[in-house]
Amino acid sequence: MPPKVEIGQIVKVVKTDEEWKKLLAPLAYSVLRHENTERPFTDNMHDNKKAGIYYCAGCDLPAYSSEHKFESHTGWPSFWQPIDPKVVESTTDYKLIFPRTEVHCARCEGHQGHIFKDGPKPTGLRYCINGVALKFVAA
Repeated sequence: MPPKVEIGQIVKVVKTDEEWKKLLAPLAYSVLRHENTERPFTDNMHDNKKAGIYYCAGCDLPAYSSEHKFESHTGWPSFWQPIDPKVVESTTDYKLIFPRTEVHCARCEGHQGHIFKDGPKPTGLRYCINGVALKFVAA
């Protein structure tokens, strides 16, 4: 069972594009800062079945718990809710023909993935997250 995480007030992390580029690996930079998507099944986060907490790879904000993770067979880690509603924010993404709900970190505003309405109970949501947008810490 992962540890319980207390989320206090979230203070925004602001960095220049150059600072982000130096801080993040190239693919993580592309996903987190430029809203790109990693190829499915290329990151080991989708297969991870260990208990623990998934943190934002950009700013280390606790974002998702292994207790809320499920196998979506999409090739990306999927969660039915974040660890706390205030750790993520969303916007409407029109990059494809149809609108999607983009999810990003509430602290650093790094793009994590998208939210779909085809997840399991109790929320019915699937937070489809890029593995490179996360860091995992085992319980």
